[in-house]
Formats: sequence, structure tokens, C-alpha cells
Amino acid sequence: MTEEKKINGDQAEAQTKATEELKTETSDSIDNNMENETTSKEDEQPESSESSEDNASEAAAEDNSKKAEAEENGDAKYLRLMAEFQNYKKRVAKEKSDIHSYANEKIVTELLEVLDNFERALATDNSTDVEGYAQGMKLIFDQLLGVLTKSGLVEVKALGEEFDPNMHNAVMTADSEEYDSNKVCNVLQKGYTLNGKVIRPSMVTVAK
Repeated sequence: MTEEKKINGDQAEAQTKATEELKTETSDSIDNNMENETTSKEDEQPESSESSEDNASEAAAEDNSKKAEAEENGDAKYLRLMAEFQNYKKRVAKEKSDIHSYANEKIVTELLEVLDNFERALATDNSTDVEGYAQGMKLIFDQLLGVLTKSGLVEVKALGEEFDPNMHNAVMTADSEEYDSNKVCNVLQKGYTLNGKVIRPSMVTVAK
């Protein structure tokens, strides 16, 4: 009996010791796992920080790229507008030049007909029909005056009119019984306006 109790006690003691060792091993395993997890988290934190920094750098680079692209687009737009403006200026300058060069084309074309009639009249033998020749010249004169009138030419009224320094050029004064003082009593050369502008004042004599 005594030996059985001893054996049972030894077995119980061995079982207790095994249980304690198992608890110790379990505790150590748990501690090791916790340490590994902590270490893993600590290792992961720098990686996360580095990833954030990389993302920030990429975002900054992308912003800089967009800004550079926007500036480049702005420069291209400015250069395009400048080129269009230069082309516009050249086109307007050419149009003005053409207007100045061909502004008188219509009236000159009409005057060519008058010139043709003068040439025909001069080529005609007028010794036999002086009166007919004079009438022909009168017709040509009327034709010429008609072309000029249609272009805006108007004769300045002078004879008997009040002297107007804007319309008349007084070259002398004279006594006159027919006209009052400061009236134009004689026209030495006719004056004309073109579309309302005086292009040549009348050369006149003014009554005293």
C-alpha cells in the first residue's frame, strides 16, 4: 500500500510538473506571438509612412505636371492669338492699300469714254462744219461734267453771293454798281466741292 501511494504521488507530482511546464510553454508562446505582432506592426508603420510620403511626392509631381501643362497651353494660346492678330493687321493693311490703289477705278473707267470722244473729235476735219464741231465739243463737255457730278463734284456758287473766305478766294476788290459791298462781283476761276468738302475755292473779285 505504501509503495502504491508513493507511486501515485510521484505520478501526481510528474503530472503537476508537466502541467506547469505546459503552462510555461504556452505563456512563452503567447508572449513570443505578441512580440512578433508588435514587431510586425512596428515594421509595417515605417512602410506605411514611406508609402504616404511616396503618394505625396507623386501628387506633388502630378500637380507640377498639370501646372506646367497649363502654362504651356497658355503660352501656345497666346502665340496663336498673336499670330492671328498679325495676320489680321496684314489683311487690313492690304485691304487699305487696295482701296487707295483702286478707289478711282470707277471714275477713271467712265472718263475713258470721255477721252475716246475727245480723240474722235480731234481726228475729225472741222474746217467745213465749225458749228457742228462746237456742238460736239459741248456734248463732250456735258458728258465730262456728268461723270464728275455723279462722283460728288459740285460747283461753288460765287457770283452775287456774300463773300465767304471758306468758299471764295478774293484776289481783288472793285467798285460795282450792280452788286452791293462785300458781294462777289466777278468770278475769275470756278471753285468746286467734292462730297461737301471744298477742294478748290472760287477765285473772285469782291465789290467794295
